[in-house]
Amino acid sequence: MSSFQFTLLATDGGARRGELRTPHGVIQTPAFMPVGTRGAVKAITHRDLIDLDAQIILGNTYHLYLKPGDDLIARMGGLHAFIGWNRPILTDSGGYQVFSLASMRKIREDGAEFRSHLDGSLHLLTPEKATDIQARLGSDIAMVLDECVASTSEKEPVREAMLRSARWAARARARWCQLRDHGDPAVRVTNPGQAQFGIIQGGVHPDLRTESVQRTTEIGFEAYAIGGLSVGEPPEVTYEVVGHTAPQLPEDRPRYLMGAGMPDDLFECVARGIDMFDCVLPTRNARNGQLLTSTGPLVIKNARYAEDPLPPDPGCGCYTCRHFSRAYLRHLYIAGEMTGATLATIHNLYFYLDTMRRIREAIVFGSFERLRQEFHQTFSRRPQQ
Repeated sequence: MSSFQFTLLATDGGARRGELRTPHGVIQTPAFMPVGTRGAVKAITHRDLIDLDAQIILGNTYHLYLKPGDDLIARMGGLHAFIGWNRPILTDSGGYQVFSLASMRKIREDGAEFRSHLDGSLHLLTPEKATDIQARLGSDIAMVLDECVASTSEKEPVREAMLRSARWAARARARWCQLRDHGDPAVRVTNPGQAQFGIIQGGVHPDLRTESVQRTTEIGFEAYAIGGLSVGEPPEVTYEVVGHTAPQLPEDRPRYLMGAGMPDDLFECVARGIDMFDCVLPTRNARNGQLLTSTGPLVIKNARYAEDPLPPDPGCGCYTCRHFSRAYLRHLYIAGEMTGATLATIHNLYFYLDTMRRIREAIVFGSFERLRQEFHQTFSRRPQQ
């Protein structure tokens, strides 16, 4: 049986404060999950993540399946043992990566056929295979295989993808239950307490989202994610879809918004009932020289910072801001020193994780709306000039 358990501790308007129990620890929600695509969060160590109090990280099924391989990871005792991380891990299904290959894949009813971006080898990812791979990886939370389409697609292809995702979800759940109840000699299950999340699709169409909720919740999962957003649509459209979809999901299960987003997205989607987030943005932007601060993005390569003695964000308590100046960080970036990416990543993840901590506290004290308004008054998406 799954040792996964969610307890709703407090609400403030639509915002929810919860506690999520997994085989590898407790997650306080709302929570942000740093993305560790290949079993590592780029540019920093697990020690840094522990210091930042990252409660959970995300691993990528597609990349780990291709290299080093889920069989090898299973032989090493599962992903937790392989990478030396003893806190919770969520793995996505690999579907988003497969569908982003575009010219290198074909969608069929049985699954997604694709060619590896590494060597061109041909693979077929089915709902059952995605479930098996994640059982070998042994993450605490496994996602079902779904079909993600562009938000700009016509309604009919979006509907077809939503219906196929629902059929795939039923197959993934059946396989997950089979592995849990009876096992399979071909699949080394490394975490018997693994939970499985269903994914809601339907693009920007409210009626398709509602139908997806109904079809997916009928199958019955430990929790539910909202997929198919943050793929190019304006933020206001994301908020509208989340505001329509999240309240329809079971109140006693976590709600996970996949792939979002900017810091203001976190506030707006928490306000609409979301409990879990992930995004590559804070780590990717850090490596590209953009530091996210309480007033907005700071592009460290700009010449104006060449002799700036201030920390990236004077009000920030992270290791980077306590020890280093904008001038030094700019020097590291311009010089191509990898330490620059490390220090920027530490700062950006601290900003995200500390923002989530403040949100959790505000929900408990009934002051979330005030915190939300204060944040919007100071934060701008436009880079600082």
